[in-house]
Amino acid sequence: MTEQSGQSPALDNLSTESRAFPPSAEFAAQANASAQWYADADADRDAFWTKQAERLTWASKWSKVVDWDDAPFAKWFVGGQLNVAYNCVDRHVEAGLGDRVAINWVGEPGDSVTITYADLQRNVSKAANALAELGLDAGDRVAIQMPMLPEAIYSMLACARLGLVHSVVFGGFSPTALRSRIDDAQARLLITSDGQYRRGKPAPMKESTDEATAETPSIEHVLVVRRTGAEIPWTEGRDLWWHDVVDKQPETHTPEAFDAEHPLFILYTSGTTGKPKGILHSSGGYLTQAAYTHNAVFDLKPETDVYWCTADIGWITGHTYIVYGPLANGATQVVYEGTPNTPHEGRHFEIIQQHGVTIYYTAPTLIRTFMKWGEQIPAGYDLSSLRLLGSVGEPINPEAWIWYRKHIGGDRIPIVDTWWQTETGAIMISPLPGVTEAKPGSAQRPLPGITAAIVDEAGKQVRAGGGGYLVLTQPWPSMLRGIWGDEERFRETYWSRFADEGFYFAGDGAKYDADGDIWLLGRIDDVMNVSGHRISTTEVESALVSHPTVAEAAVVGATDATTGQGIVAFVILRNRPEGTPEAAVSELRDHVAKEIGPIAKPRQILVVTELPKTRSGKIMRRLLRDIAENREIGDTTTLADSAVMNLITEGLSNKPSED
Repeated sequence: MTEQSGQSPALDNLSTESRAFPPSAEFAAQANASAQWYADADADRDAFWTKQAERLTWASKWSKVVDWDDAPFAKWFVGGQLNVAYNCVDRHVEAGLGDRVAINWVGEPGDSVTITYADLQRNVSKAANALAELGLDAGDRVAIQMPMLPEAIYSMLACARLGLVHSVVFGGFSPTALRSRIDDAQARLLITSDGQYRRGKPAPMKESTDEATAETPSIEHVLVVRRTGAEIPWTEGRDLWWHDVVDKQPETHTPEAFDAEHPLFILYTSGTTGKPKGILHSSGGYLTQAAYTHNAVFDLKPETDVYWCTADIGWITGHTYIVYGPLANGATQVVYEGTPNTPHEGRHFEIIQQHGVTIYYTAPTLIRTFMKWGEQIPAGYDLSSLRLLGSVGEPINPEAWIWYRKHIGGDRIPIVDTWWQTETGAIMISPLPGVTEAKPGSAQRPLPGITAAIVDEAGKQVRAGGGGYLVLTQPWPSMLRGIWGDEERFRETYWSRFADEGFYFAGDGAKYDADGDIWLLGRIDDVMNVSGHRISTTEVESALVSHPTVAEAAVVGATDATTGQGIVAFVILRNRPEGTPEAAVSELRDHVAKEIGPIAKPRQILVVTELPKTRSGKIMRRLLRDIAENREIGDTTTLADSAVMNLITEGLSNKPSED
C-alpha cells in the first residue's frame, strides 16, 4: 500500500452522499461472490488468479502465474496454452449444452435469430475455414467494421480460433478513421456489410469502406455480409460475398492451442495527439479476467439468466461483455442491432419484456436519456424479470442511479456501477452484488485480485475524504500488453507519471469518501481550477442533475481573469420551468451552491436542447469549452451527430448569468 499523504488533496472533495442500499438477504444468500474473496485475494494473489484461470479449459498449464520482470510489459500464465474460441463455444457443446441458447439476436427492423451454442460452433467453424482458405495465418490482422450482426461475432471468434488478431472498428466511424486503423495494423482482410439499419432506415456501409480501402495496400480481400440488400460498388477479385465464401465451408474445424500471451485483438482508442492508440490485448489473462468479472460482478447463473449488454462490439465493453466474457461462461444473452428509440422510445423495455432479460448493463448517458423521455415509458412494460442492473462508460450521477433503480429496477434490485477502460480490458472497480452495500454514484472498491489507490502529485495515497489520481498499483491479467507498434508511447502515456512508484495511471480523477469507498470524478483533463480549488466536473454535474428540472448537464471550466477558471454549465431541462429563463438559471446556480458549496456555483448556465457526444455516448467537453470561451469550434468529426453544435450555438435559451 502506498504511503498516506498529509498534503492538500490533488482534487477537492465537495459533495457527499448518505444514501445506501444493502443487498437483500435473499440476493445475498444466492450470490456467486462472498466477502471472503477479498481476504483470499489479499492473502495469496497468485492462488486467487490461479483459481480464476482454472474456470477455463487449458490445453497445457502454465509454469508461472505472472511475470513482471520486464515491467510495464506483463506476462500472465506463462507457458500456458489455450484456444479462446474453444473456451467460448466448443467446450459448452462438449459438455452437453449445445441446445442452450447463446444469442437471442434482435434486428432493428424486427427480424430475429435464435442461436444455440451448437449453431454458434457450426457458424464459427465455417467462418474459420473460410478465413484459412483466404490464406490468413496466425498473427495476421483482420479489420472488422460491421453493424451488430451475428456475423460480426462469428468473425471475432473465427479470428480467435485461428490465432488471427482482430481489429474491430465501430460501424459509425468515418472512412478516414477506418483507413488509419487498417494501415496501422497492416490488416490483410476487411470484413464488412453492404449496409446497416439506423433509426428504421437502411444506410450505406460498403461505400464508406470502399473509400477507406482505396489506399490501403495491405488489404487483400473485403468480405461482405448481405444485410440490407442494397446495390453496392464491387471490386472483382478483391470483394467477396460472405454467403459465397463462408456458407459452402465444412461445419467442423479443429482449433489450435496458442500461448497465453498470443495477441487476441487490437482495439483503437482516441489519443490526445490525434493518432488513435492501438491497445493490444493477449489471450489467457484477458479471457481469465473477462470470465471472472462477468461471473462475479453480474452474479451470472448461466442456467437461468438472460443477460443483455447494450454496448456495440466496436467498443471494449462489447468485446469483453458481449463476446468473450458471456460466451466463456456459457451465458444466454440478447444482442440488439438498433437504436433505443426505433421504432419507439420503449424499444429496450419491450425487448426486456419479450425475452425475460434478468441482467441489464448499459451506460449512464442512456439512463439520462430515459429520464428525459419520462418514467411513464418503462412503466408501460413488465420489467419484473430483471434481477440486476449495471452501469458502464462514465461516472453515473447519484440521481440517475436512483432513477435507474426506481423506474427500471422496481426499487428492489442491485446496481453494479463499474469502472474500467479499454486499456484494463475488464472491470476493475465495482460493487459485488450480494456483498456490497451500494452507494448511488460510487464504484466503491477494487474487485478481489485488483489493487488500486488514489494518490497525490507525489504518488502518495490521499486520506479518507481526499481526492487525487486513480492508479493501479499491481499488474492484472487483462491489462493491455502495449500500444501496437509504439512501445515508447505506451510507456509515456500510462507509466511515466508515476514511474518511480511503478503505478499505472488511468488518467482519471477519483476521491475516497469517509468509509474509504472510491468515487470516480472523470478525466483529469476535465478538472477545473477555481480560485485554487481543483474541482471535478462530475460533482457539479451531479448537483445540477439532482434538481428536478434538469435532465442532463455538462460542465466545463472557462478562463476567468479573477478566479483562474469559471464554471460554465450546459443543461437540458426536462420541461420548460415556470417563470423566466433567468429565474430558472438563478435557481439552479443557488441549488449547486447549496448542494456542494459556494465555490462550485456556476458562473454561467446555458440552457440547451442537446449535448455534443461521441458515438460511444461520452460528452465532448472540449467543444463546450470552445463555446464557453467564445472560440472557433474545433474538430467535430467524432461526434455522433455533428448538427448538435449548430443547435447549441444557434438555440441557446438564455444569455450567460453572472453575479
